[in-house]
Amino acid sequence: MTDLTGKVAWVTGAARGQGRSHALALAAAGAHVVVTDIAAPVDTIAYPMSDPNDLAETAREIKSTGGSVTSAQVDVRDRAAVNGLVSRIRDERGRLDILVCNAGVCSFEPVESLTHQQWADVIDTNLTGTFNCAQAVLTLMKENRFGRIVGISSGAGRGGMLHLSHYAASKWGIIGFIKSLALEVGAYGITANVVCPASVATPMVLNTATMKRFCPTIEHPTQDDLAQVFAGWSPLGVPWLAPADVTRAVMYLVDDPGVITGTVVEVSLGTNATRQ
Repeated sequence: MTDLTGKVAWVTGAARGQGRSHALALAAAGAHVVVTDIAAPVDTIAYPMSDPNDLAETAREIKSTGGSVTSAQVDVRDRAAVNGLVSRIRDERGRLDILVCNAGVCSFEPVESLTHQQWADVIDTNLTGTFNCAQAVLTLMKENRFGRIVGISSGAGRGGMLHLSHYAASKWGIIGFIKSLALEVGAYGITANVVCPASVATPMVLNTATMKRFCPTIEHPTQDDLAQVFAGWSPLGVPWLAPADVTRAVMYLVDDPGVITGTVVEVSLGTNATRQ
């Protein structure tokens, strides 16, 4: 079993979904976990975003199982806020061993009608947010000669997707960024890797707007209707992952002794079988 006693981990986008799952697993393994989230609406995102109560619930669940946690409302697009958080971690903990760049948003729009704001909200959150956080932690990780950085990409980072050009660009970008980072920091005991999940059963996927988009002939589509569509894309006949399925891959990379870096772990329900 993974033992992270004495380690400090930071998970972005931790108010719910994948981020909460990653944070709970890291805490259960003994790490002190810093959980952050924007916990606020983003104008161009159609589904409901997390709120401060969601972030507080993540912290409450960690504490309820005896874990150690620090919670902060941080927008990863805000470089000053990110740097300020890392300074706080340095002051309070003296180290930062693990970073899981999970914060992300998604919206659908054809390229022809994609607005600059829609493009910016997705790119700035998913890709620039990953850069902001990774860059901010490097000095502290280098000082301690240890670090595990995990970027969360997507199946959209492995192939084009209809009406998701901005999202796909951000997720492809995460892979290129993390692979390049791995080349720069390996000599300091820091690894940098990527997890590419298929669709995950979180509010980003299980929402009214997505159901209507993928079930256009049904007046009031349900989650079951959406599941039938998504299951058809997988050779396993499984519509989507549970957050814990992605967490297993994250924990594998976190627990690595330092021999895996610059790689992509696909948790794709077999959808990658038709891609290189």
